[in-house]
Amino acid sequence: MGESPAIKVFPKKVALDVFAAATILELAISAANARGIFHFVLSGGGTPDSLYERLASSPIVERFPWEASHFYWGDERAVPPIEVGSNYRQAHETLLSKVPANEANIHRIKGELNPQQAAEDYANQLLEQAKPGFDWPRFDVVLLGVGADGHTASLFPGLENQEEPKQPVMPVTAHYGGRPANRISLTPVIFNSARNIIFLVTGVDKASAVAASLEGEYVPLQKPTQRIRAQNGQVFWLLDEAAAGQLSNL
Repeated sequence: MGESPAIKVFPKKVALDVFAAATILELAISAANARGIFHFVLSGGGTPDSLYERLASSPIVERFPWEASHFYWGDERAVPPIEVGSNYRQAHETLLSKVPANEANIHRIKGELNPQQAAEDYANQLLEQAKPGFDWPRFDVVLLGVGADGHTASLFPGLENQEEPKQPVMPVTAHYGGRPANRISLTPVIFNSARNIIFLVTGVDKASAVAASLEGEYVPLQKPTQRIRAQNGQVFWLLDEAAAGQLSNL
């Protein structure tokens, strides 16, 4: 297994964003220098918006290795890319449309397809980016959020009677919270192969989920964030004080 999670708590979200942006820039430059490529998995939700805007602004935008960077998504809703609920649209509006990213290096999940087709298509896209003998690229940075219910990406709680999926991408079509999930998600097998995984968590409504993830009983299929355990990499939990409020071991 990888190292124990690095937990950092910030007084305000802006401080969290500053640290996250500097960390991602450093990892991007390091990857580009060492391997000529930077594989970056983006997250949806409201939390990363201000981080994306910071990455697209001075002084970071001028230093970031955009030409060497490939962009992916950890999950997506089954909606066209022009719809408000699209994670691709969110990242495009706040980041990708504002930086000199190579369009060929933007690998989106095709939410306009049905979830099964979209999952199969994305698995093929990842295979195309992989080194020979591998089924997906080893991501340099994966951004993840946490829901108040403890979900991350589109990995939802309550799977105690199911096996951990072995495929890298899966459709998520079961009903969740009284409604169809209708999403596509990367799975722990691919997340856990990453070099760096960064959880961004803010708000008092996430405090219980954070405490359960980091200090609660280990029941990973009921607590999806516990399924994210880097095999040979580093996991960062970047929290504001509100999200960290129920942790006892800081």
